[in-house]
Amino acid sequence: MAASWWAPRGRALRRLLLCQRPGLPPSARPRPLPLPGWRLLRGAAALRGTSAVKIFMPALSPTMEEGNIVKWLKKEGEAVNAGDALCEIETDKAVVTMESNDDGVLAKIMMEEGSKNVRLGTLIALLVEEGQDWKQVEIPADIGSDIPSQAPQAPAPPPTSGDPVIPAPSKMEPPPGKLQIRLSPAARNILETHGLDPSNETSSGPRGIFTKEDALRLLQQQQKSKTTELKPMVSPAPPQPSAVPLAPQATTVSSAYPRPAIPPISTVGQPGVPGTFTEVPASNIRRVIAKRLTESKTTVPHAYATADCELDAILKLRKELAEDDIKVSVNDFIIKATAVTLKQMPDVNVTWDGEGPRQLQSIDISIAVATDRGLITPIIRDAAAKGVQEIAASAKALAKKARDGKLLPEEYQGGSFSISNLGMFGISGFIAVINPPQACILAVGRARPELKIVEDEEGNEKLQQHQLMTMTLSSDGRVVDDELASKFLEALKANMENPMRLALC
Repeated sequence: MAASWWAPRGRALRRLLLCQRPGLPPSARPRPLPLPGWRLLRGAAALRGTSAVKIFMPALSPTMEEGNIVKWLKKEGEAVNAGDALCEIETDKAVVTMESNDDGVLAKIMMEEGSKNVRLGTLIALLVEEGQDWKQVEIPADIGSDIPSQAPQAPAPPPTSGDPVIPAPSKMEPPPGKLQIRLSPAARNILETHGLDPSNETSSGPRGIFTKEDALRLLQQQQKSKTTELKPMVSPAPPQPSAVPLAPQATTVSSAYPRPAIPPISTVGQPGVPGTFTEVPASNIRRVIAKRLTESKTTVPHAYATADCELDAILKLRKELAEDDIKVSVNDFIIKATAVTLKQMPDVNVTWDGEGPRQLQSIDISIAVATDRGLITPIIRDAAAKGVQEIAASAKALAKKARDGKLLPEEYQGGSFSISNLGMFGISGFIAVINPPQACILAVGRARPELKIVEDEEGNEKLQQHQLMTMTLSSDGRVVDDELASKFLEALKANMENPMRLALC
């Protein structure tokens, strides 16, 4: 607009407005006229809201792809300093506290508490500088506009007469004249798959988002209407004594358990009917566990070796330590013995990086801890250099933080060897799945009494009760072959049955 105003007036008018008219004193020079373009810019600035610093969903672990907003620790309008805790985010490993990187005022929370499956890079909050009106914060028109999108593809050339035409999958685009509906990814998939129109339905999600439950409800309504239309028109018949419904006439294959033509669908908030199921929401940790276990069993060649170990010496030593008010568990001795054995056999303290083995210098033992959200493996660093009492204190503290969801990323990322102990649940023996890129995991069962024939000092044989424990080593056959795994179990058994050796390392 400014360019169109200036163009027809030429150089003389420009000099006039810039006070460059020759021959006039400064006092007689005319004042510049206000430009219409400047007036419009001032009006646009007044209409705009307060500019804000955008806070996005961060990557709080190397394998994190999405997270859940557990709790906001700051409220809208509350001052925030750099380093203050903003919110708690559930990652694929634990619940981690997110800290602020800037000073200011929390102006707007874009993702409320309880938001699930928030992708990385999603806008979750807005922060303004101190002194600015946080209530007038400028909210982006499109929350997902800051996430880089793929470049538009060039239109495909028209097919020739001899090429078969393959129809492209239909996309959910609103018809002209209708208001665009915001769809969740799951709802969009259901609607596109079944060709449903959500324009006449009510959205139940936050900020008017059409959720998965809305799409399932719409699909169920459509299937009910189709079922009503497909019912055959038959003449009324006298009531039958049997309550078993007759099979449809169109059925050609008789079966004792006919499969329904339309599978039943469960609806949230409504009682289920026979044959339905309830969809249980999976946490981020549960989905990552499922993914990693599947990858481990399908890509890692597992080999197994089992050995029985006598615990009499450890139980006797543990009892003596308890008299001195030193409380340690059998699992603490197992961790120490495993670390000492790895120090004696460094070829087992390895990982597989996809192309070859890597021998690790530090012996870091991952211990499996069961939580309400799934299994997690906090790590006892440099376990070979620690005493049993120090290992006991570390294991207890890490287990508590794991159950509370307060583990830091450096407390569960890494590790060179894993131990899973189900003895406290009465399990005698089991086989564990390797946690890549680690090469081994030791599955430990309960201590059980068994009779054994021994010789006394005079050479007479007699029955004597012993406490035995079964240990099963799962090893990656690409790195630890059967011979090396057997030697490792043999050395571990010797260290367990002679706990005084543990003090020498």
